[in-house]
Amino acid sequence: MDLVPALDEPLKKVVGPATAKVMAEHLDLHTVGDLLHHYPRRYAERGELTRLADLPLDEHVTVVAQVASARILTFNGGRGQRLEVTITDGSGQVQLVFFGRGIHKPHKDLLPGTRAMFAGKVSVFNRKMQLAHPAYELIKAEGDEVGEAVGSWAGALLPIYPATAKLESWKIAKSVDMVLPSAQEAVDPLPPALRDGRGLIPLPEALLKIHRPHTKADIAAARDRLKWDEAFVLQVALARRRYADAQLPAVARRRKEGGLLDAFDAKLPFTLTEGQEKVSKEIFDDLATEHPMHRLLQGEVGSGKTMVALRAMLAVVDAGGQAAMLAPTEVLAQQHHRSIVEMMGELAEGGMLGGADQATKVTLLTGSMGAAGRRQALLDLVTGEAGIVIGTHALIEDKVQFHDLGLVVVDEQHRFGVEQRDALRGKGKQPPHLLVMTATPIPRTVAMTVFGDLETSVLDQLPAGRSPIASHVVPAQDKPHFLARAWERVREEVEKGHQAYVVCPRIGDDIDEAADPKKAKKKAEKKAEEDATAEKRPPLAVLDVAEQLARGPLQGLKVEVLHGRMQPDDKDAVMRRFAAGETQVLVATTVIEVGVNVPNATAMVIMDADRFGVSQLHQLRGRVGRGSAAGLCLLVTDMPEASPARGRLGAVASTLDGFELSRIDLEQRREGDVLGQAQSGVRSSLRMLAVIEDEEVIAAAREEAVTVVADDPELERLPALRTALDALLDAEREQYLDKG
Repeated sequence: MDLVPALDEPLKKVVGPATAKVMAEHLDLHTVGDLLHHYPRRYAERGELTRLADLPLDEHVTVVAQVASARILTFNGGRGQRLEVTITDGSGQVQLVFFGRGIHKPHKDLLPGTRAMFAGKVSVFNRKMQLAHPAYELIKAEGDEVGEAVGSWAGALLPIYPATAKLESWKIAKSVDMVLPSAQEAVDPLPPALRDGRGLIPLPEALLKIHRPHTKADIAAARDRLKWDEAFVLQVALARRRYADAQLPAVARRRKEGGLLDAFDAKLPFTLTEGQEKVSKEIFDDLATEHPMHRLLQGEVGSGKTMVALRAMLAVVDAGGQAAMLAPTEVLAQQHHRSIVEMMGELAEGGMLGGADQATKVTLLTGSMGAAGRRQALLDLVTGEAGIVIGTHALIEDKVQFHDLGLVVVDEQHRFGVEQRDALRGKGKQPPHLLVMTATPIPRTVAMTVFGDLETSVLDQLPAGRSPIASHVVPAQDKPHFLARAWERVREEVEKGHQAYVVCPRIGDDIDEAADPKKAKKKAEKKAEEDATAEKRPPLAVLDVAEQLARGPLQGLKVEVLHGRMQPDDKDAVMRRFAAGETQVLVATTVIEVGVNVPNATAMVIMDADRFGVSQLHQLRGRVGRGSAAGLCLLVTDMPEASPARGRLGAVASTLDGFELSRIDLEQRREGDVLGQAQSGVRSSLRMLAVIEDEEVIAAAREEAVTVVADDPELERLPALRTALDALLDAEREQYLDKG
């Protein structure tokens, strides 16, 4: 009988079905190995208290603190009771509140002077930080044997695990105790020579020390080792991908004199920037080789990436091939189509009267096209009539056949997984060349980790004629007159003949609730309870805000809305009216985040700006200041001055450098989020590696990986590494299938 390896043992056999179910649903942990790799987020020293001033709002936290005072208050004419407990870290304080029948046990346990771990979600009530109904576990002092305690491990360092409202850190710690003995059987993926050469401890020892350290040195040694595992296995996966790609054949597409590209360059009204020239040369050199190009083109919002990509597409058409450009949404595909046709003029009118001699046809293909238009587009592709096609992921469908696909340009890669790229590769007679464009500036290490199978080119100059954007935070709660002034500024821009965007986090036609009365009732009850404990209102919605503006501060201006649930034709019509200048103010969701290009739009007001990520705000802001007039971006928030959210907005307002902001973004969020969006599966593998801080580890791991793969591409001599790699790739594939 084949025994299941200890680390693949399902958790329910070890920790019991109830705990295992919560771990699977809320933490994505399914096996003993998964739990062993669920590392503590930090460690509390016995006797040391958590700094309460730094707690993030709206997040589930675990803190170690001391009870300062506790009192029972009555409300509702004496019918309701609540227990308020103040906890302290010696300097700051946080209020805990317990309601109803649940107040008796905490009232007995939480006596002044008691130390405990508390877990709950941080909210703000009466402008004070609060945890409503937190779970808690008392901590006994050293040498004190009384009472249930967190002291089930003897060390002075209490591990605090990433936890959820359903499963507190201390319960996870007890489950880890049950699986720790299996750590002895962990298979070590690092080749022994690498491990010894870098002075890293063996994997079983690292797992033991990360969960139950006796000293801070234990934690450091374990972290160093576990970071290497993650960096190295991932870099081997990427190195093998690059190696396999380099073995593939491709048709070389060499630049031709006197063709479409030269005709296009001759009619450009401006000269290319030095950066555009340099990056174009890198691309043309790649296109001329007999292996597929795999290049990532990073450029600040508005640095002219589309121009560089278009010139590459024209070079391929000159060389007898076709080029396809893939956009993440229909709005964007239509936009690219429109701007490319505009840039090319009569060169895009192949086969038509008035078309230039070297002209080609530029075809649009999206999922919502009518049958006749779609048939014509497919025909143009298969006959080769269309040299350039622009579309959404509809281009990847089986039915789409190309005459001779030479280059694929993908816009905003992080919405586009590895498998979709593979599907596209199958469309050419030989794998096409690939150029990926992203406007999210990616620090070098992230590029090495996430896009590690691509070579990188960076466009870092803005083309001449682009204007700077002034950004300001508008604290609507603290200074309401600032908000009134913001709307005046919008009016002033419109009076000068310009246009403005107002961005909101939500659409506001929440369909599901209306349809289901049970859900609506539950939601209303939950809301009533939330109102009693916090001041958090739902995010502002496009439909509500548009109505209030049209009736109030922007009365008399032409205001329209745009959001993702509108019909594609309606969206397009709204965008056309805005582009033509008929609409003065567009109230929209983040559908305008990428690629929308209306040079006359100079002002943007982002409502509830704290609900957007840093790079998202940077993307949104890039929609203004695209013409010769200066841009203005106002970040409206209700968050109090000292909150981390306000800090983030301050950072966005203070710099226009996307690389700087992406660093801030990564430091503030856990990389998992960034990588999780970036490529299916990577998130599941990065638990310890911090992409920004661990630059040296990643760069070194990449070098080691290249050496190992060049020497033994199939990893036949490294079976343990092969196993770790298969596990990583399985997770990637599974995640990809989930996204489907």
